[in-house]
Amino acid sequence: MPPSERASTPQIRERSRRHSWVRVFVPVVLILAWLAGASLGGPLFGKVDEVSSNDQTTYLPESADATKVQELLGDFRDSDEIPAIAVFTSETELSEQQVETISDAVADSTSIEGVADDVSPALVSDDGLAVQAFIPIDGDAELRDVTAELGDALRAAAPEGVEVFLTGPAGFTSDLAAGFAGIDGLLLGVALLAVLVILVLVYRSLLLPVVVLSTSLFALCVALLVVWWLAKFEVLLLSGQTQGILFILVIGAATDYALLLVARFREELRSTEDKGAAIMAAWKGSFEPIVASGGTVIAGLLCLLLSDLKSNSTLGPVAAIGIVFAMLAALTLLPALLLLFGRAVFWPRRPRFEPEVVADEHGMRTTGLWAALSRLVSRRPRAIWIVTTLVLLVGAIGLTQLDAEGVPQSDLVLGASDARDGQTALGEHFPGGSGSPASVVVAEDSLQDAADVLLANDGVDAVAVTASDSPSGTAPVTVDGITAVGPPGTPAPDPTVADGRVLLQATLTDAADSDAAAETVRELRAELADLDALVGGVTATSIDTNDASIHDRNLIIPVILVVIVLILMMLLRSILAPVLLILTTVLSFGTALGVSALVFDGIFAFPGADPAVPLYGFVFLVALGIDYNIFLMTRVREESIAHGTREGVLRGLSITGGVITSAGLVLAATFAALSVIPILFLVQLAFIVAFGVLLDTFVVRSLLVPALAYDLGKRIWWPSKLWRKGLE
Repeated sequence: MPPSERASTPQIRERSRRHSWVRVFVPVVLILAWLAGASLGGPLFGKVDEVSSNDQTTYLPESADATKVQELLGDFRDSDEIPAIAVFTSETELSEQQVETISDAVADSTSIEGVADDVSPALVSDDGLAVQAFIPIDGDAELRDVTAELGDALRAAAPEGVEVFLTGPAGFTSDLAAGFAGIDGLLLGVALLAVLVILVLVYRSLLLPVVVLSTSLFALCVALLVVWWLAKFEVLLLSGQTQGILFILVIGAATDYALLLVARFREELRSTEDKGAAIMAAWKGSFEPIVASGGTVIAGLLCLLLSDLKSNSTLGPVAAIGIVFAMLAALTLLPALLLLFGRAVFWPRRPRFEPEVVADEHGMRTTGLWAALSRLVSRRPRAIWIVTTLVLLVGAIGLTQLDAEGVPQSDLVLGASDARDGQTALGEHFPGGSGSPASVVVAEDSLQDAADVLLANDGVDAVAVTASDSPSGTAPVTVDGITAVGPPGTPAPDPTVADGRVLLQATLTDAADSDAAAETVRELRAELADLDALVGGVTATSIDTNDASIHDRNLIIPVILVVIVLILMMLLRSILAPVLLILTTVLSFGTALGVSALVFDGIFAFPGADPAVPLYGFVFLVALGIDYNIFLMTRVREESIAHGTREGVLRGLSITGGVITSAGLVLAATFAALSVIPILFLVQLAFIVAFGVLLDTFVVRSLLVPALAYDLGKRIWWPSKLWRKGLE
């Protein structure tokens, strides 16, 4: 051996030892860092309700009338009590003894912790078949627990043959809380199980699915840690709806990114014996598509900050934080785990080191489904993309059947609902709006004028003014003025005045969440405009929420399209390709929404949809659906530089087909898991996104995009250098 080589041997060995030490130290540090973050975030899964709220009013724009009225209510009341309405019904006329028994039960309800002292007396309906009572619940009490205990106590004390329902704002809020109760356990468990089953079937490995799921779960734990503390310090608003979407989005996105890196790692192991070199090559090859994909989703989500509704604007940063940690986990934790396990992670189907076979394949698979599909695309590209486009357009026709103008509060929760049944019973025997009046704030000197306007409307049954001197806290107002409350000769109480304004309560003839009630409130707002009155309450909150949702939908969707197109232009260094990709994704979204509308109406018979459903569906389908086009087209571009565009399309399709299909199945399964939460909004979103992702995966990305790109050839890269000088 020459002296120079002998002299260098110790240095080589020293570098090798140093390199081996780094290979162990860095992955261990990364794993321990993620483990520490997960150990802090994990315990917060059961504590999200401490920093979240499902009160619709807190998410309204500050400029909305309902928001302003809600803020002023504290000036007229001493507490933030939430009213529950107890409804007692019988098939026969109630006797005096039965009414007395019900009255005693209502009075005794104040002994339940969380029930306020100022319960109303029992009020008998005109037909004598029902009794109602207003039972306020402390705003800081555990509403779900209090209503459950209150309902049990009233049913136990009710006379035989009398049915008891608990409805009103407290009842519906309790229903929502019960609906979201499964988010921490059931939703997460179903999503993880679905992903695990898919990964086991795809990889037929025992260890790899655990590694991938650990990556996703650690990303979620750390994301939750950050979001929880931001919500704790009131930097962000958090609701059960946002929480559920965060869980699903992080699990689905992190798994998708992990699958892309794992596929690249497996590919590299066939031609590279050293696992360190293989993971580095896989990381470099996956970095750009993962960052581009995640960046596109984040950009789309942050467009929600333009929303007037805080429930939308706060989802943007919350979900974006989740995507950030999904990317970080896929690019740091997963490579560390793969480096430690090496080929063993794929056991029992370890990839073999076979550089000769890889060389013979020339980087393109010649067998299997995706190789066959790529050959089909090469033979009939134009026929494929034209037929596929026509089929998608037919599916999009169903959009005309989509009713996304809002749904009644009573239909927000699927399945049995005591509050919904109670509202039905209430409407049969009392004015439908009992317990959920329209709140009207008006100047003191305009009190009677406002009351006259209210009483003249056919949709208003009765009007009362808040009066602290009255035993019930309110006093009836008629066209003749404020009516005395008490024995004959009792003077009429003075209304409570705050900053020169008074609070009127208008009991509506229709249920507070009905279309008729909404129409009444809109009429009242128009008729009271000259008096500078503010109209709030349950119905007004629903109106303002729907109006803001429609405004957000019309504003944000075009902005998201522009942002994503610009990102794709920077990524693909082209103008034509990004425009075509976004058009195919929008077409896919239209088809998914059209088919969903037909399913919602014809199969599930849903009462309609929230205006935010199309917006959320668009954000997730376009932002996530474009991911698969990014995964495909970045690889196509990479292959096109060396082999020409048409050959690059076929190579990209055959190479990425398996991993993108697996990723699509995982994402569809995770979003489908949202349907286990019995909330109409989440069930509809689950179907739209799951169906849309499958459509993107198996039709748009597998047929439409490759066929269109192959037909256009290098023109798809216009006006980039690849278009000018690349191979056809």
